[in-house]
Amino acid sequence: MRVLVVEDNQELNRLLAQGLREQGFAVDAVADGLAGRQYASCGVYDVLVVDRMLPGLDGLEIVRELRARGIRTPAIFLTALSAVRDRIEGLDAGADDYLVKPFAFAELLARIRVLLRRNSETTSNAVQVADLRLDPVNRTVERQGQPIDLSAKQFSLLHYLMLHAGQVVSRTMIVEHVWNFQFEGLTNVVDVHINRLRNKIDRPFDVPLIQTLRGVGYVLREP
Repeated sequence: MRVLVVEDNQELNRLLAQGLREQGFAVDAVADGLAGRQYASCGVYDVLVVDRMLPGLDGLEIVRELRARGIRTPAIFLTALSAVRDRIEGLDAGADDYLVKPFAFAELLARIRVLLRRNSETTSNAVQVADLRLDPVNRTVERQGQPIDLSAKQFSLLHYLMLHAGQVVSRTMIVEHVWNFQFEGLTNVVDVHINRLRNKIDRPFDVPLIQTLRGVGYVLREP
């Protein structure tokens, strides 16, 4: 799952990004409205977490523009404006939820989960390839009916591979979607995580699902 954080308070921006990454989300974090609009417009996010008052372009305008362009990514406003008219204005602009500062991070996580569940009502919730099944909302993985315990990053990596089952994905594509656009690590970190993932979902079973295309990338597909 991928989240965009648009927050101009540097410390809050850092804490939100860190907390979400620890929960297994791939996070991009920017600090002004113009950058927020640019990132959000690419349409690759599962949830947007947007401060309402931003330099360059305020959060209301970001969400209004996205909705006018047909981008329906769920959006949560973060704001110190707590009056009823402010909440109404935010929701009318196209936001799906509205969280008043200061707030507990646990509450933000709960609201994100609600939006993901709501979005799953119109899209397939669980993903299945052969006998491997992943539920992104309940965060469970099983193969041949056996539960598999994955780390947050392994779960995100497997989810990405399963969403692109049958398609070859490069290491760069994986880094950008499972980590974030600013990730500066070496792409061999992908190889390390793929190997650990194989130890859990492939090697204990008769048929491997993750295949390596040397010099190209990886593909997860039915045998």
